Amino acid sequence: MSFDGFSMHPLVQELQDTLIGGRIDKITQPNRHSIILSIRQPGQNHLLHISIHPQNPAAHLIAKPLENPPEPPVFCMVLRKQIETGRIADLRQHGLDRLLLIDIDTLAAGGKIITKTLSIELMGKYSNIILLQEGLIIDALRKIGENSSRVRTVLPGQPYELPPGQDKLDLFSTPTETIIEEIKSHPELKLSKAILQACMGFGPISAKEASFNAGLPADIPVAELDDADFRSLRDALDELRSACQSQDSPASIACDANGKILAMAAFPLHFLTGARLLEFPTASALLETADKMLGSYTPPDKDRFRKLVKNELNRARGKLEKIHAELAEAENAEDYKIRADNLMTYQYDFCNHVDAEITVSNIYSAEGATISIPLEQRLTLIQNMQAYYKKYDKLKRAQDLLKEQISKNEEEISYLESIEASLNASSSLAEIGEIHNELVAGGYLKEKAKKKNNDKPSRPFRFQAPDGTEILVGKNNYQNDALTFKTASHNDLWLHTKEIPGSHVILRCSGIEPSEDTLLLAAQIAAHFSKAQSSSKVPVDYTECRYVKKPSGAKPGFVIFTNQKTLYITPDEKELAAILSQDSDE
Repeated sequence: MSFDGFSMHPLVQELQDTLIGGRIDKITQPNRHSIILSIRQPGQNHLLHISIHPQNPAAHLIAKPLENPPEPPVFCMVLRKQIETGRIADLRQHGLDRLLLIDIDTLAAGGKIITKTLSIELMGKYSNIILLQEGLIIDALRKIGENSSRVRTVLPGQPYELPPGQDKLDLFSTPTETIIEEIKSHPELKLSKAILQACMGFGPISAKEASFNAGLPADIPVAELDDADFRSLRDALDELRSACQSQDSPASIACDANGKILAMAAFPLHFLTGARLLEFPTASALLETADKMLGSYTPPDKDRFRKLVKNELNRARGKLEKIHAELAEAENAEDYKIRADNLMTYQYDFCNHVDAEITVSNIYSAEGATISIPLEQRLTLIQNMQAYYKKYDKLKRAQDLLKEQISKNEEEISYLESIEASLNASSSLAEIGEIHNELVAGGYLKEKAKKKNNDKPSRPFRFQAPDGTEILVGKNNYQNDALTFKTASHNDLWLHTKEIPGSHVILRCSGIEPSEDTLLLAAQIAAHFSKAQSSSKVPVDYTECRYVKKPSGAKPGFVIFTNQKTLYITPDEKELAAILSQDSDE
């Protein structure tokens, strides 16, 4: 989900008014998708966030900086060397493409001014940030070699090629009547498709909005439109152009009932009639909110740890499946003893090395049923009998061992699922650092544990119920242990989903019985921060913290408890939204 080229026009105007002439004070790279330029203007600083995250590629102003890793990545170091302290000479959009070009004047040896260009390509999964000088690529955030693309490579030292211009009409510089005539020239197309074909920079959202504002179905064939329809369409296109050129026209996001983004544009949206509309004074304010709603910001290493935990879970589940199959075979050990006993009884009725299978009356069957016994022909009957006894003894011994292995494997899966839940709840460098150390301690990562640095300290979620009661939620297993055994009082309430990986939740009631609404809210929060987030009738255990113990040598987050009661909760995301939006974890 991102702006189309048409909606980027007012965004570029906003960035031009704010940033041109400013000096680049600092460059940071919070993660592998993002670059932040700190730009100094007289009396104020601005933060330009450039993200090539495929889910929401964008370049916009932000109010607060994002957390940065202790060591800057290589591309960040290149940008610091090449353009830090430079001044922004120009900022422009290439046609109405989703491509921004920032010209930066830098001071070279001898006082010579050299202009370098930052090309910001915001094109979904093909997005990139490329630094240029005199048409040659200095470096790129995503280097693309011949193995990745046969059409276009992006490597240092290569000439940079702008995408070819669109053979379409620019609504900002072309008379609307000319655009209407171009739409009329495609009678075989549906209206929204014809608008896309005619208007430069238009995406499906802009085309559908123009159709809706004209009072026309987006899928009506152009051939069925009359003169009155085309006049309405002309007025709708004029209205869109005015909205994008006006500084008073709000940018908007359309959401469904669950808060999922359906569409966003730099102008008011109307075509999604059942959607909830959020309006913003600037395109940057919209994009900053969209980043948070889409979860585009990912701390360094979070994706790597997710992949690692997923692989370990797949390995552990595969192993568990094999052990269950072995146990099923081991539980049939008596079959091998019965075959051996029957072979012992009938061994003199058959010759060695002749039969691959014999069928005899089963000595254990009261009805005289027969039994077929497969034989290894290279072995004698006695040797076959001994092999069956040996198999029987081995399977009998294996049963206890396999059950022990199943128990350990199930514990490992539960533990890995708890780390998976921790990764979903964690968003800061300190929290991801704690998960890193936990993976190292568990032997899943062959790296050194990270030492504590000057990052913002890791803290649990802090929410407040309507009656003022504080609710604390651990974001990872280390926080869960600290909350339960250090932060909480012995008579606070402890909540956790029953036999389901999730966060420890502490209801700070200090022995005073909480209201039913507050207890149910805490249980909803426990269900929300668990693997059963989207389920119904989730069992949530609760007890006083004094009854929660940690066995000696247990893994982080693992506890045993007694005197618990159980609530069955169906999380209501609408009811929780106001609580979860509290900014009390910062």
